Amino acid sequence: MQSETLTRRRMMTGAAALTGMAGLAVAPMPAIALTSSEARSLVDRLVREINAVIASGKSEAAMIRDFESIFARYADVPIMARYALGIDSRRASPAQLRAFTEAFQDYISTKYGRRFREFIGGEIRVDGARQINSGYEIRSTAYLRGEAPFEVTFLVSDRSGRDLFFNMFIEGVNLLLTERTEIGAMLDRRGGDLDRMIADLRTLG
Repeated sequence: MQSETLTRRRMMTGAAALTGMAGLAVAPMPAIALTSSEARSLVDRLVREINAVIASGKSEAAMIRDFESIFARYADVPIMARYALGIDSRRASPAQLRAFTEAFQDYISTKYGRRFREFIGGEIRVDGARQINSGYEIRSTAYLRGEAPFEVTFLVSDRSGRDLFFNMFIEGVNLLLTERTEIGAMLDRRGGDLDRMIADLRTLG
């Protein structure tokens, strides 16, 4: 069946696709104009806004709207969306890529907005920065009531012409790799139909 063929195709090409897309983040690039202090300043502002929403006492729906606004301002959404779509981004039309990027932004903001809502009563504190091939890794720690502190890491780059984060790790879980796997599974369940997957992704945002 077509879906089985697509699943087998993903299994065979998955490693190559990951290597190729990961190359966007680690391939040799022109000298980084972004500085450590600028990358840290971006995440300081991002974390300050996240902490303000966590402490706001708003409803879940209102908090998620705020998180979506934060995500749109601070995240390199087009890069993240292309990575999440993976090898299938090569066959998507420009219109499909735009539609997927919009749906992905809503979906990811809702999903991780709910995760950050779990931080109510706590806060995130930025700890330090280190340069990586694609920009900077900014490490922070989440302090929650009744739980052991855990690490939240942001990867920051200026390759899109603005200082933005393009990946995030919560307790060591890689946001982009997680979403790439889930988006791929959604596509497989829909026989590789991009339009159906995008329509269904919108309902999750």
